[in-house]
Amino acid sequence: MGPATRDVWHEGRARRPRRLVTAFRTLWLVFVGLLAGCWAGPAAAERAIVLAAASTAHVIDEVIEQFDAGPDDRVVASYAGTSALARQIESGAPADIFLAANAAWMDHVEAQGLIEPGSRRVLAGNRLVFVTGDDAMAPFEPSATPDLSALLGGGRLAIGNPDHVPAGIYARQALEELGLWSGVRSHLAPAADVRAALALVARGEAPLGIVYATDAALVEDVRVVGTISATSYEPIVYPVALVAGRDTPLATRFFAFLTGPEGRAAFARAGFIAD
Repeated sequence: MGPATRDVWHEGRARRPRRLVTAFRTLWLVFVGLLAGCWAGPAAAERAIVLAAASTAHVIDEVIEQFDAGPDDRVVASYAGTSALARQIESGAPADIFLAANAAWMDHVEAQGLIEPGSRRVLAGNRLVFVTGDDAMAPFEPSATPDLSALLGGGRLAIGNPDHVPAGIYARQALEELGLWSGVRSHLAPAADVRAALALVARGEAPLGIVYATDAALVEDVRVVGTISATSYEPIVYPVALVAGRDTPLATRFFAFLTGPEGRAAFARAGFIAD
């Protein structure tokens, strides 16, 4: 074998390992890429969490059902008294949208920088009514009722806790304005939220209660016996806002749907005062 032949043989011998290494590296990178794709899987599904006042539960459920979140994404809601929800947000609980039953609690959360700037809207309004489960109780005019305790017959008046539940706060304002508060303040059955107050009346545990008109319409076991003049309490409004730092694509889309024509129409159908 001549020198030239040896050079070619050695050159080919040297090139083959390099080609094999290059091919091996290429296959390895492809393999790693495939594994990474398997480990990563499809794009992570989004979830938007709505914290909403108990009195809006039936409407929010309907709006969520109407909303097209996509095949994998989900919008979920948690309902409670507005004050309890506000404290959850203060404590850092995961939430994307906050729907309150009065402006004061939204003000409280916003003052702490927990609301996305510029996102706050007023979604709807409501009214207060007296309800009972007693078929024998006759309708009455609250402004012309000098002694509300007589209607209780030794029982208690079911209202949201007037210290922090919006429905109870509004109820106390109305009773004070009508001159009825001093006669019933020691005969209250304060509840954690307006739905709980309604349940006390529906179960016959309280002969009379003050709830939102929209809640009264939901239960067959109660009926309205008195409508409280809206001039006797602050306007009942439902402000809604994105929680600060939680303006994800899904949350933003649902917020737009909720505050748009579709969401407002759902509130109007449920008897809320909606624009």
